[in-house]
Amino acid sequence: MRILITGSKGQLGTELQRILSAGTADIGPIPEAYRDAVVFATDVDTLDILDAEAVEAMVAETQPELIINCAAYTNVDACESHPDLAMRLNAEGAGILATAAQRQGATLVHVSTDYVFSGVDPRPRVEGDVPDPQSVYGKTKLAGEQLVAEASSKCHIVRTAWLYGLVGNNFVKTILGLAREKNSITVVDDQCGNPTNANDLAYEILRIAQSTAYGIWHCTNEGTCSWFDFASAIVDLAGVPCEKLPCTTEEFPRPAPRPRYSSLENARLEAMLGNEMRPWRDALKSYLEQLSLEQQ
Repeated sequence: MRILITGSKGQLGTELQRILSAGTADIGPIPEAYRDAVVFATDVDTLDILDAEAVEAMVAETQPELIINCAAYTNVDACESHPDLAMRLNAEGAGILATAAQRQGATLVHVSTDYVFSGVDPRPRVEGDVPDPQSVYGKTKLAGEQLVAEASSKCHIVRTAWLYGLVGNNFVKTILGLAREKNSITVVDDQCGNPTNANDLAYEILRIAQSTAYGIWHCTNEGTCSWFDFASAIVDLAGVPCEKLPCTTEEFPRPAPRPRYSSLENARLEAMLGNEMRPWRDALKSYLEQLSLEQQ
């Protein structure tokens, strides 16, 4: 199989390459169809997804059967200050990739977010629920979903949440750094969602990509918690002695509005393929063990 990955240097793109090379993820072996896969890994330094001609040329050259789009403008607060750039990267670029995938006859997996929901209703969102994004980030990601669905007849839109991986910066690494430096953390306790290990998400994306049940999928680790719960688990599992203090969203204002409750339910995954995503604490424990080994 020939696979093109955009945003390949990010948390998810890196894990996709890792498990495709190893043939297995933390959850277990990946589908046999990926044995000896030829992977073309691109990022902003090698492919500008806003350049339609460059995208068409890359797809024509590599002739992928599968394109996985991990490229996005994910700085939620920065999106508020740069809405035009966010729309171009999160929506227009996704549409350009979808158009090229359709012309090639390739399956496209496009990664989206829980921020397409308002977070007002305190129950887990399923794939058929009506989106109502409140932030520029959420609005541009929803626009990307729509452009992808319009352009590609063989697309999977995979919404995830609170992602963390071994490369780059993320909430887990930030909390560990603060806990070790200040011996105290203060974290909001009134925003709830699903922490998600990038290795687990990469595993399920490869399973989803094998399906012809195209459309929207939710894919997060199992269980709902607050950012405070998540942070507390991080420092406790890592064995960092630290005072943990909850606060409200009003006490920690940010430029972009955050959903108060954006938990996703992997309903379609469970019904169509079987949901193998681990409980979020188990996935976090595995990640922290790997992160410790990486830092030795």
